[in-house]
Amino acid sequence: MGSSGDRFHVAMSVSDHVVDLRAVGEIDIATVASFRAALWSAPARPVLRLDLSGVRLLSAAGVRALVAAHLRVRARGGELVLIDPDPVVARVLRATGLHRVLPVRESARELVTCAAA
Repeated sequence: MGSSGDRFHVAMSVSDHVVDLRAVGEIDIATVASFRAALWSAPARPVLRLDLSGVRLLSAAGVRALVAAHLRVRARGGELVLIDPDPVVARVLRATGLHRVLPVRESARELVTCAAA
């Protein structure tokens, strides 16, 4: 079995108003610490966009990390936006009701005008 780094990684890009995170792999009990660390290391900006198109699995631990990140970003006056969730991940978001709490968008292009405003 490989290390959690083999199963999951996050890339970050930062601009004046937006932090973009792209998660790839599986978010489960073995990788959630890396996921949480990436979310916590994002600098404060009005929008934190999390691209989930490369995430194949989102466990309960991952859902808890998303909720905690949402609360943290909101406390700073920002917004956490989920982008392009994989169909399996989208199902988890719907089953947990998280899609009602966090905005879920089909592509980052929709948010370009919102971030610039």
